[in-house]
Amino acid sequence: MHHFDVETLTPGRWRNGGGTTREIASRPVGAEDFGWRASVADIDRDGPFSTFGGVDRTLTLLAGDGVLLTSPGEFERLPARAGEPFAFSGDLALSAEVSSAGCRVLNIMVRRGNWTARVERVAGRVLAPSAHAGVFYVLRGRWQTGEDGHVLAAGQGVWWDEDGLAPGEGVEVGVGVEVAPLSPDAVALWADLTPMG
Repeated sequence: MHHFDVETLTPGRWRNGGGTTREIASRPVGAEDFGWRASVADIDRDGPFSTFGGVDRTLTLLAGDGVLLTSPGEFERLPARAGEPFAFSGDLALSAEVSSAGCRVLNIMVRRGNWTARVERVAGRVLAPSAHAGVFYVLRGRWQTGEDGHVLAAGQGVWWDEDGLAPGEGVEVGVGVEVAPLSPDAVALWADLTPMG
């Protein structure tokens, strides 16, 4: 299990200057053809949205008024409420429109045919299956990891590889990672990443 705090991750500027990306994790490390990748993006202005052929994406608004993603005649979506994931194909050539204040999103990408991703908003204990990878991002409140008792606050989280724990090594049989809420206002995002084949 690897801990992260978004504010300590190094931002990288987009090639088109429209925003920055803070990478949480990418597997395999350094591979251009990643199997899965998790990052937080700050979108500052309107412009083209990068295409990723053969990749399925799930975007979740974390802060701001949202981003309108448009592909004429094919796709138009505005994630206007924080914490509500939506999935789309990375093959689409999209344009992004944001308000003057910009927005921040969690971006989960998986290589189609190799991985699947399910991203959900959670308020109760998460018991992640063993042999799955995952990313856990705190939206608000306090959470505690079962493996090391580490306390997480908003903007912090953990991620893990699918081979990080052997089956049955977690707190329950078949459970690899556990994260539990510590405060009544606790809400988080959990990306369950499943290898295929």
